[in-house]
Amino acid sequence: MYSTNHWGGPFEIHVDPMLSEDEQSRNMDLDRAALQRQELDETEQGWLLRPQDTEMKKKKKYVDLGCILCKREMLKWLILSVLIGFIVVGIPVIVAKTLPKHREPVSPPDNYAVALHMALKFFDAQKSGRLPKNNDVPWRGNSGLEDGIGLADLKGGLVGGYYDSGNNIKFHFPMAFSMTLLSWSVIEYSHKYQAIGEYDHIRDIIKWGTDYLLLTFNSSATTINKIYSQVGTAQKGSTSPDDEYCWQRPEDMNYARPVQTSTSAPDLGSEVASALAAASIVFKDDTAYSKKLMSAAKTVYKFATESGQQTPYSQGNQFIEPFYNSTGYWDEFMWGAAWMYYATGNYSYLSFATDSSPATNAGDTIQKPDSGVFGWDNKLPGAELLLTRIRIYLDLGYPYEEMLRAYHNTTELNMCSFLYRFHVFNWTKGGLIQLNHGQPRPLQYAVNAAYLASLYADYLNTSNIPGWYCGPYFMNSRTLYGFAASQVDYILGNNPKNISYVVGYGKNYPRQVHHRGASIPHDRIAYSCTAGWKWRDSKSPNPNVITGAMVGGPNRFDGFSDVRNNKNYTEPTLAGNAGLIAALVSLTSSGGDRIDKNAIFSSVQPLESYPPPPPVWEP
Repeated sequence: MYSTNHWGGPFEIHVDPMLSEDEQSRNMDLDRAALQRQELDETEQGWLLRPQDTEMKKKKKYVDLGCILCKREMLKWLILSVLIGFIVVGIPVIVAKTLPKHREPVSPPDNYAVALHMALKFFDAQKSGRLPKNNDVPWRGNSGLEDGIGLADLKGGLVGGYYDSGNNIKFHFPMAFSMTLLSWSVIEYSHKYQAIGEYDHIRDIIKWGTDYLLLTFNSSATTINKIYSQVGTAQKGSTSPDDEYCWQRPEDMNYARPVQTSTSAPDLGSEVASALAAASIVFKDDTAYSKKLMSAAKTVYKFATESGQQTPYSQGNQFIEPFYNSTGYWDEFMWGAAWMYYATGNYSYLSFATDSSPATNAGDTIQKPDSGVFGWDNKLPGAELLLTRIRIYLDLGYPYEEMLRAYHNTTELNMCSFLYRFHVFNWTKGGLIQLNHGQPRPLQYAVNAAYLASLYADYLNTSNIPGWYCGPYFMNSRTLYGFAASQVDYILGNNPKNISYVVGYGKNYPRQVHHRGASIPHDRIAYSCTAGWKWRDSKSPNPNVITGAMVGGPNRFDGFSDVRNNKNYTEPTLAGNAGLIAALVSLTSSGGDRIDKNAIFSSVQPLESYPPPPPVWEP
């Protein structure tokens, strides 16, 4: 055994006389002086032993390596250890170095990302005007090149934009709403679009829309007195060529396409301003374009809110009212003011949005379930959530806090209304919420609600707020994700019909989509207005697949009829697909489960100091 010296004195190796010779040798290997002492002892023994025996014994026990004298047995073990180490460690390393390198496999996209890729393609299929070379829809071509050409104040006419649905009309009100909603989704989830490789695509889609919206009024002026609200017309039961009577591909249209003009458009003007303002944040990296959008947004919002006698843009117009009738404009005022504040940082817009008058007129103070249903005609719940975002992330204090708190409370009530347990809305047995009370085309409202719910849950999570209250019941934010996912999953095929209501997603999806371009063969034959009727009335699947289109959806009994002539079931729309895209990007895990908290505040400067509240009244 080794002797130790814990308490001082000479620090040398002490050898126990009772140890064996081998153990003593191992001890001496640790000390060169001891080894020299051993060599002297052996020399002394040589006086008694024969010289040749002594030499043989020394050679047998030790090996002289020149700079060090090593015991032969230890050298054997050392060499053996090196060989074993080389076999165990060295050879695998060499093999690994020589094998071809493989990159870490990328995680496959989830179902929401797959559907999102498709849903974006619908907008490519709806483009009007001279199409870009990268428009990846082989059965579409240039169309609508004569739109608005006769207008004296428009040099290039109203060429571009998007056809609204299965017809060839360009409705500017829902088109602008769609661009606003898409921009909002990019502002919150740009990292997700980047993660799935669709960031440039979604920006192209938005820019195609905003470039067109800039044509609908004199966007270079500071004051305007009119806005163009629609291109193309349709009348139910029409017997003369129009977009209702004719069934033609947009490339083959040869009938008149009148342009509708509105001199009073508080709703349309505010929505166009919202679209341009939101897009100006999306294109913040393109300074010139962003400023152009913002300047135009100020002009059209001024027109919307400061005109004299204000009436909805659709009121009394036989070509608009049956299709996209606006029931009010105060919700658009609030929606527009919120976006103008975010885009400019001008607190006058926030002051307007947090004034009690617009909120009261918009219906914020009236707790009706329908006021919480977000869509192209009701922007109130979207505006309330945008303003709630300010309260969650910015501490603005007086005079904004009171109304911001009211919007926050209403937003929480809206979220409660989406949950099945509170029975605010009816649900189908298959699990689809009936936000439009069993009327046709329910999916557009379901996806909008899914987006708001998922987004609000993200607001809570990024602020470390675990949930909210529905009356006495505390609801975890995960409940909102569950609701949002349930609605989108229903649309993607988890329903009693086992049908995906997004064309191209899954194996079972609508084949007779109510859509002129998709239903007529792309065979280089220009079918006339009435020649297309045979394709309209055909029982065969569409010859062209309009990938990503979300159709109107089932009835209140989960029933669905895949029939081209029944557009309540099978017609897609811009606004519906915009909501679908927003919901999908909010739910996909691609890019991480988070939002960009700061992008929307890029133009907002903090207040230097809060103005003091008014003094307490004393009698």
